[in-house]
Amino acid sequence: MTTPNFRFEVDADGVALIVWDMPGRSMNVLTPEAIEDLDGLIDKVAADAAIQGAVVTSGKETFSGGADLTMLQGMASEYARVAKAEGEEKAMRVFFDRSRQLSLIYRKLESCGKPFAAAINGVCMGGAFELALACHYRIVADSDKARVGLPEIKVGLFPGAGGTQRVARLMPTPDALQMLFRGDQLKPAAAKRMGLVHDVAPAGEIVARAKAWVKANLNAKAPWDDPKFKAPSGKVFSPAGMMIWPPANAILRRETYDNYPAAKAILACVFEGLQLPIDLALAVESRYFAKILRSKEAAAMIRSLFVSKGELDKGARRPAGVAPTNLRKVGIIGAGFMGAGVAYVAASAGLEVVLIDRDQEAADKGKAHSEKLISNQIAKGRAKSADRDALLARIHATPDYAALKGCDLVVEAVFEDRGVKNEATKKAQAVVGGEVIFASNTSTLPIASLAETAEKPENFIGVHFFSPVDKMMLAEVIMGAKTGPRALATALDFVRAIKKTPIVVNDCRGFFVNRCVTAYMVEAHKMLVEGVPPAMIENAARMAGMPVGPLALNDEVGVDLSWKILQAAKKDLGPQAVDPQQEALIEAMVVREQRFGRKNGKGFYDYPASGTKSLWPGLAEIAGKALDADTIDVQELKDRFLYTAALEAARCFEEGIVTDPREADLGSILGFGFAPFTGGVLSLIDGLGAKAFVARAEALAARHGPSFAPSEGLKAMAANGETFYGRAAKKAAA
Repeated sequence: MTTPNFRFEVDADGVALIVWDMPGRSMNVLTPEAIEDLDGLIDKVAADAAIQGAVVTSGKETFSGGADLTMLQGMASEYARVAKAEGEEKAMRVFFDRSRQLSLIYRKLESCGKPFAAAINGVCMGGAFELALACHYRIVADSDKARVGLPEIKVGLFPGAGGTQRVARLMPTPDALQMLFRGDQLKPAAAKRMGLVHDVAPAGEIVARAKAWVKANLNAKAPWDDPKFKAPSGKVFSPAGMMIWPPANAILRRETYDNYPAAKAILACVFEGLQLPIDLALAVESRYFAKILRSKEAAAMIRSLFVSKGELDKGARRPAGVAPTNLRKVGIIGAGFMGAGVAYVAASAGLEVVLIDRDQEAADKGKAHSEKLISNQIAKGRAKSADRDALLARIHATPDYAALKGCDLVVEAVFEDRGVKNEATKKAQAVVGGEVIFASNTSTLPIASLAETAEKPENFIGVHFFSPVDKMMLAEVIMGAKTGPRALATALDFVRAIKKTPIVVNDCRGFFVNRCVTAYMVEAHKMLVEGVPPAMIENAARMAGMPVGPLALNDEVGVDLSWKILQAAKKDLGPQAVDPQQEALIEAMVVREQRFGRKNGKGFYDYPASGTKSLWPGLAEIAGKALDADTIDVQELKDRFLYTAALEAARCFEEGIVTDPREADLGSILGFGFAPFTGGVLSLIDGLGAKAFVARAEALAARHGPSFAPSEGLKAMAANGETFYGRAAKKAAA
């Protein structure tokens, strides 16, 4: 009974082997067709008396990445269609039935009376791991590439096919909640230690061992189907339970500020489910899942963090007609923190790297950064000594520009000074010539001005990395006025090779991400001058959904850099380009107090050699004013942080700096952590509706100045009832 997505065979002992192997895909995913096929195969195993049990495995290198989330997007469209044709009640019934389909199928597998085993040969995530959890036995390949997990929380969802109920019955409640809230990928040994899988074995043995288990356990059933089953942490309403649930609720509030409905639903599902028999518990989970699936937060996060990210990662902005580049060797000029970070990720991707600095000592110091990073990975069990040796062998540290000969791409990452960058460009191109694509890693300097030094400006492009390079997943690719399609294609191929997500933006001061994040930090400076307590500023930003407060973020990027940017803006654009009160604040911090940020151990925070950072007490004196915290509207502070970044993004869109709402949204989330639950800066506006957003922005402008004044383009969108994504869809269809 082989189906389009599964191979099916039964051995002489009556054990069925179900091999998931979807044609035309590099990875198996749960699509409506695959779900239908799986449902039929479960019925076949259950109904055929000659079949004793079954093993589910994959015919690909990985098991499965889980559900195709575009399928879930389609369910929302179906809801709208049915609601319009047959009413809300009918639409909700249809939506609920479809949303719990997988949960019912997995429960049927689990309770059909025959043993099922999962032989997991690689990555097994989300709905696929929920399939494995429904099987009576789970064995994972002992492989560096094998991982299991339930990462749904990262796209605004939660495991809705039984994951919350089975995990909470396999692990102590605190551990189960932590796993569900974090959405981490677990290595085989860790999964076994946590009780999520039964065994780990060499990849070539997992199917045979799974079959042997099935033959030896023909009467197997899930632990929770035993009338004597007891949850690992005991009853919810017990002395032990009361040590778990009040703190869990407090931690949820502290970490999410109620911005993520899915996280709250996880807590409710586990809390309610553990008080019920498994079938009722699964029904409770399905109710919550249907509700979360229709939430605006889930829709926004799925679109930005799954659909858009996938499209951009696969080259949605790569120019058509340009042949793929065969990058083998890259040159990196500047072995400081940024250049050394780029060298590390390039070498990690298997590329040969020439790392250049002013002398051998500086170049070696840059290479030592890679040694430190890979050694940390070894210490955590994520790499081996052989990996370190191979990586370091790929990095050639030298002060000799002649070593750039033969490079397929050169990345300049020297000090943020136009003269220094121009000199590096001339020296490099004297060796490699003008045909080799030259990329400048700059965060503020316009690419068009830097390209004036290049032999061929059409082969000059900006690639703005974010610090630290090894952790930050975004790369901002900047098109100069004369940058050509081959330079863009090469830059995007490089970004893809080093496993970063690219956004393509046009040239201007600060580009896109830095313009938005600067607006966020400047608003904090203004609040400080107004007399808002520093701790309240930081907490309000966190409450708004930011991962770190603006003052802490400013310390990370450098308060002295803020001062340099202010002075450069005044020089190039005139004194009206900066806020005088903000300038006075930063001048006092940098010039008078020599507080440069984390780099010198003192900024808006103090950074003791031992102990945790704390806000600098001297901020009150510098601000010169202190408001009573009880008189401050916290919601207004939150709105100011969100609106200032979103308004700057809208201006960038109107100016043509960013041209694709997908890139604006993903750039804001990956670049500086803009409130992921909103879906990003432009999704925030679309989600609220341009009319409501403009009205609120105008109210903020009346109280806090013209930086909150909506652009003419936003006003037109509000008047016409348009959205950024709606406009993009019309443009794509035209």
